[in-house]
Amino acid sequence: MKLRSIVALGVGLISAAAWAATAATPQPLDILHHKYLPPAVTVPKGTTVTWVNHDEDTHTVTSANGLFASAAIEPEQTFTHTFSEPGTYAYFCALHPLMKATITVE
Repeated sequence: MKLRSIVALGVGLISAAAWAATAATPQPLDILHHKYLPPAVTVPKGTTVTWVNHDEDTHTVTSANGLFASAAIEPEQTFTHTFSEPGTYAYFCALHPLMKATITVE
């Protein structure tokens, strides 16, 4: 009986370590054809998200609630932000306000 408990504890610790490693892995998001791709994403708390501008135009990544705002992101440049609190974060391009997307942090 003790062996099962030890094995279960070990599996739980390995699972927790794997989740922590996943949370720390940067998540790339693309900007292409005047769209954020994907337009909605869910990530674990602590995830660093990097937007990569693959478009021909300059864009921004601007939080609707003022939490983050990039400078102008030229083609093939990036912007990075780490999400430390759970919630749903809407963002848009300040240069092209019809470009909108959301990130949900769990």
